[in-house]
Amino acid sequence: MEKTDQRYHHFVQILREELVPAMGCTEPIAIAYGAAKAREVLGRLPEKILVEASGNIIKNVKSVVVPNTGGLKGIEASAAAGAVAGDAGKILEVISQVTEEQKEEIRAYLAGHEVRVAPAPGDVVFDIILTLTAGEDTVRLRIADYHTNIVLIERSGETLLEAGNVVSASNTGGLTDRSCLTVEAIVDFVNTCDVEDVREIVQRQIDYNYAIALEGMARPWGANIGKVLRQHYGDDVKIRAQAMAAAGSDARMSGCEMPVIIVSGSGNQGITASVPVVEYAKELNVSRETMLRAVALSDLLTIHMKTGIGRLSAYCGAVSAGCGAGAAIAYLNGGGFTEIAHTLVNALATISGMICDGAKPSCAAKIAAAVDAGLLGYNMYLSGQQFYGGEGIVSKGVENTIANIGRLGRLGMRETDREIIRIMTGQPPRA
Repeated sequence: MEKTDQRYHHFVQILREELVPAMGCTEPIAIAYGAAKAREVLGRLPEKILVEASGNIIKNVKSVVVPNTGGLKGIEASAAAGAVAGDAGKILEVISQVTEEQKEEIRAYLAGHEVRVAPAPGDVVFDIILTLTAGEDTVRLRIADYHTNIVLIERSGETLLEAGNVVSASNTGGLTDRSCLTVEAIVDFVNTCDVEDVREIVQRQIDYNYAIALEGMARPWGANIGKVLRQHYGDDVKIRAQAMAAAGSDARMSGCEMPVIIVSGSGNQGITASVPVVEYAKELNVSRETMLRAVALSDLLTIHMKTGIGRLSAYCGAVSAGCGAGAAIAYLNGGGFTEIAHTLVNALATISGMICDGAKPSCAAKIAAAVDAGLLGYNMYLSGQQFYGGEGIVSKGVENTIANIGRLGRLGMRETDREIIRIMTGQPPRA
């Protein structure tokens, strides 16, 4: 792909937009970011906070530890952390510099102030509306569609910022159009791009995400899925690839204060798309440039598969990242478009449908399963085996199968998503 091709610049920009640092699970961090920004506009500590959140936000914040809070969980803790100690200028690292004194202030604020949570009105899948009140002053701030997308700020009835329409789970207004992404174009870009155009952002992803994986293996975090895999399944590179990715999630889901580089709005997806590829690159002793190209390939494939599904869904995002990692491992072994396409279809046929029931320690196990499916997809190809169009949700051609997966995750699993949320919030089943 020549640099004169407009898609080339789109691909580089997409990587810049997606591969950004975040400390902690991105949904609670988005709440903390919104609260910090709203407090900045309010000009003082609020006396009370109302958080109106869509069901998927409630699902993803309920069970995960908010970093730098001393082990607190939930929406209330996220909002209080942002309002009391957040630095909005750090965006998704908004609570990365919280002091021990501020941790106590967060706990004291929660004990002495009203922080209320309510369902967001409407049916936008990604929706956070924060209302901070101090005396007669009120600030209302809305984040919608993706984690840093502030679409409304009002202060005491005066509109300070208002963006365009908020329409859907897959809306990415303000971001580069993802419709240029196809598997064939992504492979072409990765094979021919000037690696200097992506080196800094992809190398940062490798450094950050491999570091938290090492942390997850070194100390007890969550359910210690990474350690369990190594203990019971051995030291083969296939197991190490799964275990290291799982270990990064072990640490991240349980409050580790190390930053990660996210993909499609998720740190778990950022870890899954990169760490197994790095593990294989080390095993195969490939050049640094080849490793960078392979991780960029995994990232772009993950983004492509996730675009049709949307940022949040009942469809586990680790599936897309695990399949992308499997395809990138095929690339590291000399594979081209044919090997990558078959790996993706085989892997998607195997594991699509794994549910997302929020951010929590079991995400690490799902990551391991997704990476395993990606590797199985590649090994099937090596053995001359494949799943064919017309078998279940598989259609002839990788793009058609990816489109089917988007339809499944975005449309077909809507009621599954609602039922998961009802289960998680203790509601009775629908009659």
